[in-house]
Amino acid sequence: MPTPPKTPREQGYYFPAEFAKHEATWLSWPHKEASWPGKINAIYPVYAQFVKLLAEGEKVRINVVDEPMKDKALRYLREATSNLDEIEFFIHPTNDAWCRDHGPAFVINQEASPKKIIIDWGYNAWGGKYPPFDLDDNIPTLIGKHYNIPVIYPGIVMEGGSVDFNGLGTVLTTTSCLLNENRNPHLNQMQIEKYLYDYYGTTNILWLGDGIVGDDTDGHIDDLTRFVNETTVVTVVEENKRDENYSILREIRKSLSKFRLENGRPLNIVELPMPSPVIYEDMRLPASYANFYIGNKYVIVPTFRDKNDDRAMQILQSCFSDRKVIGLDSVDIIWGLGSFHCLSQQEPSV
Repeated sequence: MPTPPKTPREQGYYFPAEFAKHEATWLSWPHKEASWPGKINAIYPVYAQFVKLLAEGEKVRINVVDEPMKDKALRYLREATSNLDEIEFFIHPTNDAWCRDHGPAFVINQEASPKKIIIDWGYNAWGGKYPPFDLDDNIPTLIGKHYNIPVIYPGIVMEGGSVDFNGLGTVLTTTSCLLNENRNPHLNQMQIEKYLYDYYGTTNILWLGDGIVGDDTDGHIDDLTRFVNETTVVTVVEENKRDENYSILREIRKSLSKFRLENGRPLNIVELPMPSPVIYEDMRLPASYANFYIGNKYVIVPTFRDKNDDRAMQILQSCFSDRKVIGLDSVDIIWGLGSFHCLSQQEPSV
């Protein structure tokens, strides 16, 4: 029998932490009006500010459907006085803007050749909720072809927003998402863990439970708990006992206190407040300060015109001595049911 090909982990590849140095951030320019019904034009000025801030510390690589969309994007980026020398466009047609989930998962090995490969997980728009999604599912392959980077296909559904890494082997995720029957109904928890080990190069998996109210991803970790360094997480807590999220987030906080890192030590846990409920057209939106993005220069935090905005940013600033924390208004963007972390995917530097 032929020897099966070695997994990325067996070849020494792993998924770095987001706070490790980036070569670039990947984005997919928003264009699906159904994701922001009645509001899509309102998001572009803030989105352009997001791109501008990213481009101060790294390359920004943006997928666009066609040349007219590129021209439109450039108009907004010029208005935001972005450094266009650091921004690159790729005619890679997409269905939607959520690059965290449909973008490439880069794993690296400094000693290998090549030092970087792409994991192209299957993508089905969070359990088939928002068809079509065939163009989004193809994005990692297009990027691999452009850069002549090998692309590996695990053959199961996995989204970038459902996992968060410390870069030393520990990954945080949720049972409500990864074990949901709308993703990989043929796999049990042990089988899914094997994929996390084999393709992300992890050694230690920490499972949390449910996500926040209004989260259409079935509980992505990037609205709940995030690594800010190799040993520390920030986790959102709800202080209002009558709020729907109170017991959900309390359970998460209790679980985190019992978890151990890959070296057997407990997590350092920093609590972040939640904003007051953000309601639009009678719908509660998944507003969370945990959906920040860690760029090379800035940590970009969604804000919600809320009394807790400043407090959340001060807490996060205390976690990042090497980066400035900047808040960007996410009241319009969150109508799309995601924010800055959901919109972005880092490409690590090697």
